[in-house]
Amino acid sequence: MTHDHHVHVVTDSTASLPSDGSPRLHSVPLHVVVDDESSLEGVDITADDVAAHLAAGRRVTTSQPSPRAFADAYAAAVDAGARAIVSVHLSGELSGTVHAAAIAAADAPVPVRVVDSRTVAMGLGFAATAASEVALEGADVDTVARRALAVADTSRAVFLVDSLDHLRRGGRLSAASAALGTVLGVRPLLAVRDGRIEVVQKVRTKAAAVERLTTVAVESAGRRHAPVLAVHHVGDDDGARRLASELTARTGLDVTVTPVSAVLGAHVGPGVLAVVVADLAR
Repeated sequence: MTHDHHVHVVTDSTASLPSDGSPRLHSVPLHVVVDDESSLEGVDITADDVAAHLAAGRRVTTSQPSPRAFADAYAAAVDAGARAIVSVHLSGELSGTVHAAAIAAADAPVPVRVVDSRTVAMGLGFAATAASEVALEGADVDTVARRALAVADTSRAVFLVDSLDHLRRGGRLSAASAALGTVLGVRPLLAVRDGRIEVVQKVRTKAAAVERLTTVAVESAGRRHAPVLAVHHVGDDDGARRLASELTARTGLDVTVTPVSAVLGAHVGPGVLAVVVADLAR
């Protein structure tokens, strides 16, 4: 455990992290493509922008970063003093991002360990942040990679969406799950399971869905030793903060509130509200 072994952590923009990140946590943006014009999420385009484009009927798709973008991020980390890198990304079941990272890792000037978090949003964000914290303590690359995976494995992410159309169109939902969610007048609740997005429950009203989200978060937090909580939204900061204060009242925990990333917004559609719980116990 020498302190001169500097490990930096690279993640990607789908982690939906708050903007006050660690200087040793680098994030590589995914692309949002609106009517064939590509933008970098978190740089040129937000989830609110995506919601407006979708409402205007424009065609919104997404794409992973290029291996070149990862090569640049790894080079920047090395310039900032990294002697090894842990690169932790959204589920390989949802995106080729982790594959692009692996291609760049093979040619990087320092050892790069690529980790598939098998999750997304702050499930990934908490994992990357926890990895970055042990890296700052001087942990070696194996320990940092294990920490990322351990925290990611404890995460539970549940999303309330207005409709499944966007997920179905983007191919991010199994046909069976999509068919289940098409019944009129129900709100689907989705969860990340084994790296994939599945419909876990259907509720009648938005109020009932928010209540269910709250219950799931409180129960999940209660089962964890050192729980952390996040709430994500698209364009509904008020609703997200109401949910967060309810969670704080019921759990006594601080809750991170951040907009979901633009790429995730493009797949889940406007009106998403999500809770993410993870366990930081070591």
